[in-house]
Amino acid sequence: MKKIYLLAIVGITVMLASCGHGGQGELVGAYNRKFKNDRIPLGMVYIPPGHTPLGGSDEDITFSQNGPSRMTTISAFFMDQTEISNAEYRQFTNWVRDSIAIVMMGNPQQFMVTPRGNAAAAVGGDKYIDWKKVGPNGVNIWRNKGRGAAAAQASQLDGMYYSGLDALPGKKELDVRKFEYSYAELNMEKAAIGHKDPNSKRQDYIDRYTIAIYPDTMVWKTDYSYSQNDPMVRGYYNHPSYDDYPVVGVSWEQAKAFSHWRTRLYDGVATARRLPVGSRSDYRLPAETEFEYAARGGNTKTKYPWGGPYIRNTKGCLQANFKPGRGDYSSDGGIYTVGVRSYFPNDYGLYNMAGNVSEWTITAYNKGASPLLHDLNPNFTYDAGANDSKYKKRKVVKGGSWKDTGYFLQNAVATYEYQDTQRSYIGFRCVSSYPGTDLRH
Repeated sequence: MKKIYLLAIVGITVMLASCGHGGQGELVGAYNRKFKNDRIPLGMVYIPPGHTPLGGSDEDITFSQNGPSRMTTISAFFMDQTEISNAEYRQFTNWVRDSIAIVMMGNPQQFMVTPRGNAAAAVGGDKYIDWKKVGPNGVNIWRNKGRGAAAAQASQLDGMYYSGLDALPGKKELDVRKFEYSYAELNMEKAAIGHKDPNSKRQDYIDRYTIAIYPDTMVWKTDYSYSQNDPMVRGYYNHPSYDDYPVVGVSWEQAKAFSHWRTRLYDGVATARRLPVGSRSDYRLPAETEFEYAARGGNTKTKYPWGGPYIRNTKGCLQANFKPGRGDYSSDGGIYTVGVRSYFPNDYGLYNMAGNVSEWTITAYNKGASPLLHDLNPNFTYDAGANDSKYKKRKVVKGGSWKDTGYFLQNAVATYEYQDTQRSYIGFRCVSSYPGTDLRH
């Protein structure tokens, strides 16, 4: 009887070794869940990897040596086909607005939902807002008319409106100063320096932010003296005519917050669809070199995104929205900004990589950093704190805008703005690193 028992044990052991994850004792690997890695994110285009000279493509007549040409290799990434529009950024501000309102209503659970199955396990059972219960298809949380429960719910949101002397008589307007987005991210620069210190903790490398995210619509007044831009202040961000125009009045810090929210927005849907956690790289602002590489459209030493060397095409038409001459803003077809799909795209399918609005990059502006940069995905970053010198808060801005002269439209030209500053001529677009070598192979 004992022999039979021992034989049974041996039989079970052999069966486990052959049928288990060990692969009969061989190294077979522990693979993450497979999924198709060939889907281009909505509204983005694929920028293939490659090597090319970046920097000055014309004679340096001022001998500034501001952007010396150098051979550079860039990894593959996805890039927004257009600048972020008012409508797209408004999705962000509305999300923040409604999230704050749901918490203020005192019973947020009625608008929450928990993912099921593996999706719930992946996020630790966290609950998410079920927007079908919030918007027009459900209970409209902004309805201040009605009876019973609907009226009671609406009254709980009175604190989100201007009140007292801040309110205009006869108007009930949301206090946009309360639209704040809080998030945290791992600071890779800090972690790279101190992660091997046995006394360090992970929390030492986590940066936490609370950002007021509503665009500064007053930039249309503050950027210009003695100019009648009041209609732009009142209508540019919210009027339906400007839905597909580039959002402006957004600082570098606000653009970063938008990128973080956009990542969370996708991750929430990916979790509900039971895709692997982190199945897509985070959205972020492009590096200066990524922007220039994408602007060239796969061409070498071109002066403008459309090639060049001229700003007009063979028919004499201007190819971007900028300031063609003194006092002339309209000859290119736009007085202020124009729609994000205006003019012809470059060879990568990207619109307005020059003109319309200048665009934020993740790169810190430091003229002395160029000789120190690596020739593989070069980038210099510095996330300045509130107490840092203003010179450390400068971020590279690329592309030129509707109010700039043609010089700033060149692929190699860069300028800067402070990270906490909003302008009527600066917007942004996002990128996302491709998790692999090349989508085409």
